[in-house]
Amino acid sequence: MYCVKCRAKRDVTDAQKVTMKNGKPAMKGKCPVCGTSVFRIGAA
Repeated sequence: MYCVKCRAKRDVTDAQKVTMKNGKPAMKGKCPVCGTSVFRIGAA
């Protein structure tokens, strides 16, 4: 996933599959370098 704070693609830690309110799938996790929450819309 892409970390906005680091401005780089990172392999996330604590990745979870989530479903948004509109029913679409998404992924949520944390950047291992800076600890910022990262979010990606779409199935992974």
